[in-house]
Amino acid sequence: MNFSSMFRPAALAAVCVTAAFVAGCASPSKPENMVPVAAIAGQHKASTSVTVAGGKDTDSMGKSQISNDAFQQAIVQSIEKNKTFSSVVKGAGGDYQLSVTVVNMDQPSFGFSFTVKMEAAWSLKKADGTVVMQEIVKSEGTAGATEAFAGVERLRLANEYAARNNIAAALEKIGKLNF
Repeated sequence: MNFSSMFRPAALAAVCVTAAFVAGCASPSKPENMVPVAAIAGQHKASTSVTVAGGKDTDSMGKSQISNDAFQQAIVQSIEKNKTFSSVVKGAGGDYQLSVTVVNMDQPSFGFSFTVKMEAAWSLKKADGTVVMQEIVKSEGTAGATEAFAGVERLRLANEYAARNNIAAALEKIGKLNF
């Protein structure tokens, strides 16, 4: 057995540990980072409830994701901040029911800048079930290397930007509705 073949497994292990350290662990998207900054026109005097489906929980060794709970919190915070509705009620009992389903999250695996493309189905119904709006909202968000060194952090940021843009576009459409 020669000297170089003895250290090959150790060198490979060191490279793997270094790569894992530099890459970091995936962290879930944060609701407060998905709330649109600008005010969204249109305010309704009615109340609504909000349900979200289609999100995914983040696995620390996988890709950053947006959970149903985090996306729902971001939508509720956005509605409250912009006063899109007079109030958001938990469960049933609102004048309207807003249902949002994450249909697709197109996420890159590597790159200098990460652009995430998101599609979410937004459905707004009256309490009696009458559909007021039903639409697929497409958005994207890009995070560059200057925003975060680690790829997992850039992906989380790009997810949050795409979700924030999705919420802003949907609430703008809801704000323009006459009901």
